[in-house]
Amino acid sequence: MKASKKKIKIIVERTDTGFSGFAEDYPVFTTGRTVPELTDNALEAAKLYFEEEGIALNHDNLKFEIDFKQFFQHYKVINAKFLAEKIGMNPTLLSQYVQGHKKPSDKQTEKILGGIHQIGQELAEISLIYRG
Repeated sequence: MKASKKKIKIIVERTDTGFSGFAEDYPVFTTGRTVPELTDNALEAAKLYFEEEGIALNHDNLKFEIDFKQFFQHYKVINAKFLAEKIGMNPTLLSQYVQGHKKPSDKQTEKILGGIHQIGQELAEISLIYRG
């Protein structure tokens, strides 16, 4: 099998039991109770689809997308006002994006995603201790 540089866009949607994901351009779809389970299941489904073509895939070949409203509904721990202040965006504007009242430009989307990644990186580098 040959490794592929193919990028497969997987659209993620929340469901009553977790998440579903489907590829825009291929008949690849799956579900998962959690995001990590969904990503693993999506990779397995994509591998099965491309197996006949002799194409080997890994997680780098998959690009997961979820809309703003569903993202902030799931990740309630991310406070939109805090995020807006962190990235220098008007909190009301970010709220309008989150509620689906306005659509952010590609530049604004990248700015928001960069802020989310920055918060994630900061959290990943912290250890919690208890001092009694």
